[in-house]
Amino acid sequence: MSHSNPDVELDDTKPLNSFVDCHAGIISHLHSFGELAALLEPAARARQIATETLEFFRSAVFSHHKDEEKELFPTVLAKARPGEEKARMQRYVDQLVAEHRQIEAMWRKLEPHLEKIAKGQPDAKLVSDDITVLVKSYQAHAALEENEFLPLSSQILGRDNAGMAELGLSLHIRHAVRAARRGLRGS
Repeated sequence: MSHSNPDVELDDTKPLNSFVDCHAGIISHLHSFGELAALLEPAARARQIATETLEFFRSAVFSHHKDEEKELFPTVLAKARPGEEKARMQRYVDQLVAEHRQIEAMWRKLEPHLEKIAKGQPDAKLVSDDITVLVKSYQAHAALEENEFLPLSSQILGRDNAGMAELGLSLHIRHAVRAARRGLRGS
């Protein structure tokens, strides 16, 4: 039988149809396989962001909270004028410390999931709403500090140059000790 003969019936070509069907399946899978490289880029970026965020929270955010609570807040409260100024600053300090604890609690909930992502283990339990709430909470917290608390703190501490110098020296020493500890651990 000749394939160029238009009189050939379709039944005679059935064995060839299975090869055509097979190729269709192979091509379909190859299309999916072709998407793999593009899908790996976002996964690699997710691992990178998770790793960087873990390190950042552990090294920068928590130490920032500690610096504020151990150095800045007590110094500002000690230098605030008795009465309304001190009461106002105490309300800010109480609110900011409470926000620190809330943010840290949100972080502890997300941290194990980020550790899995950093290791390349998919984790469906990481909820984008939880991330959004943490990000927005910290943005609001930083805005309160930067727009209200820190300008007032600057006025209070600005009245006493010794107070500013004391705070600066204390923070410098704290950061130098942390850097030395990191150096001793080899990180």
